[in-house]
Amino acid sequence: MRATDRVKQILSWYGSDSPGVKANLARLMNHGTLAGTGKLVILPVDQGFEHGALRSFEPNPDAYDPEYHIQLAIDSGCNAYAAPLGFIESVADKYAGAIPLILKVNNSDTLAKVDPCSAVTSSVKDAQRLGCTAIGFTIYPGSSLRNQQYESLREIILEAREAGMPSVVWAYPRGAGLSKEGETGVDIAAYAAQISAQLGAHIIKIKPPTAHVEQAEAKKVIEKYNVPIKTLADRVRHCVRSAFNGKRIVIFSGGENRDAAGLLDDVKQLAEGGAFGSIMGRNAFQRPHAEGLKLLQDVIQVFKNAP
Repeated sequence: MRATDRVKQILSWYGSDSPGVKANLARLMNHGTLAGTGKLVILPVDQGFEHGALRSFEPNPDAYDPEYHIQLAIDSGCNAYAAPLGFIESVADKYAGAIPLILKVNNSDTLAKVDPCSAVTSSVKDAQRLGCTAIGFTIYPGSSLRNQQYESLREIILEAREAGMPSVVWAYPRGAGLSKEGETGVDIAAYAAQISAQLGAHIIKIKPPTAHVEQAEAKKVIEKYNVPIKTLADRVRHCVRSAFNGKRIVIFSGGENRDAAGLLDDVKQLAEGGAFGSIMGRNAFQRPHAEGLKLLQDVIQVFKNAP
């Protein structure tokens, strides 16, 4: 399809990137039900690696099959499908060209009780070989190992740029430097968005922020300047603003599996706050197929109807 004015505007924010990177960003924004709107709904399925197959797929046994997930992403009208190397390798040939693929190039598991740090489990060359549109990478701001992660990310982003691919950064604050509440606190979520943008991320994924404020110095600023954080829409607006005043694409995760009505209420606030979209895995694929399909389609419609 021809690029809409909105897609052209977003691409203009990435002026230092090559035509190849911009073309792949455009492919992400020009696919699926939301094509041309500048909004994104992505189905990510890295949970098997991160949490184990039993916890991830037993609620809906069809989800043990890698093809289930990419077909769900296609049928629901998602912009893209994201997964680690094994899942992408198992579907890339059969579904070549059917939907943009995002290769998650680093992953972790829940077997070690240490500060979080994902291992690099695939490469930009793998992404090229498999016909992927972008690569994905997780960082854990707050971890004692964060500097190692930031350095690895910069190398991966540089390599991806040279290959003409944009980077999607999962920014999940956690580790010894933060309280459990602080992992989703509004000041920390916004800080993670800023860090990701500074490291060169094209698309930033963070969790919906709570009203908790972790850092005392941040609390002083919020109070002094009356920064609105009461509603989820307020907090989302602050996080998007923290990513270069909204000139980087910021999307929000779906979080833990819960009832569809409550989830859609939150999605409406995400859209109201200016989120560029949602990246939703467990809430979709752990439901029976018809329910998961409808949920993704409903989420997509929320963003399609947003200003």
